[in-house]
Formats: sequence, structure tokens, C-alpha cells
Amino acid sequence: MTNAKRIAILATDGYEQSELMDPRETLKKAGYDVDVISLKSGQIRGWKGKDWGDSVDVDVELSKASAKDYAALVLPGGVINPDKLRMEQAAVAFIKEFDQAGKPLAAICHGPWLLAEAGAAKGREMTSWASIRTDLENAGAKWKDAEVVVDGHVITSRKPDDIPAFTQAVIKAVGKA
Repeated sequence: MTNAKRIAILATDGYEQSELMDPRETLKKAGYDVDVISLKSGQIRGWKGKDWGDSVDVDVELSKASAKDYAALVLPGGVINPDKLRMEQAAVAFIKEFDQAGKPLAAICHGPWLLAEAGAAKGREMTSWASIRTDLENAGAKWKDAEVVVDGHVITSRKPDDIPAFTQAVIKAVGKA
């Protein structure tokens, strides 16, 4: 399948389970191939509520992934997942590839931390989990409390309740790209 129908989800252990699983399922139902990309092969484990959740298979190891192979990138939140990924140079570089190419770049909950780390927040209107508002503003973003904010090719949402609007914004953006 062409890269116009492939979407990447970058995550590691500690991703917010609903923020990976629900968009992945909706995107697949919409006809997209969706690859879970992570720092390691095998499986990564989600976070659900106040404890570890289900695991998901990693489709592509980050060291073998390239933005040119995908139409868009989705960054699920959770506190652990983006905090681990923003410390990984390869993950930040992968996000920068999407940003520099102007491809849809979507982050939910704490996922926008990664956009700040990659320099993709500066000058953009964004939303996120409320606790990282100051981090985004310090990175140059204009923070807004809304279920989904689209600023150019960057799409952000606040929390699991926003997943339907978030995923529809991704589908719309990929359709325009």
C-alpha cells in the first residue's frame, strides 16, 4: 500500500491505552494501514487508569522507520510514554521529520510534550492535558482549552474524552495531505 494510506503511531511502555488503541482501531476502520513504532521490537505495555494495561505488538522498530513511509504521525499520551520518548534523540528526530515535511502530526493528552521537545510547538495554537500548558507556552505555543486544535499540519487534543474528535481531525488532515 502507498504511504498515503499508512499512519505511524509512535509509543513506548506507559502509553495511555485508550489514546493508542482507539485511534488505531478507528484509523484501520477508515482504511488506513497503521504501524505502531517503538524503541524496541516485540510488545509495549499500556497504562490504564492507575495501573499497567494491555500490551500491543510493535510493528516497526524506530531504528527502521522513516517519515517518508507514512502520511501522518500520531503521538498518544499518558505521562510515562511521552516523558520517556522525549529523552530519546531518535524519537525526537522522527517527529521533526514529520514536522519539517509538513505531514499531519497529531498529539493527545501529554503527547504534545513531544511536539515541544521537537520544536514543533513554537508559534502554534495547541491544546493538551492541562498540567503541561505551561510547558507548551514556554516552548512558544499559544495554549487553548478545546477538544481538538488544528494549526496547519499540527493536531492536538486534551484527553481520552476527545479521542473521537481527535481521530476525525487526523482522518481529515490525511485526506487533505
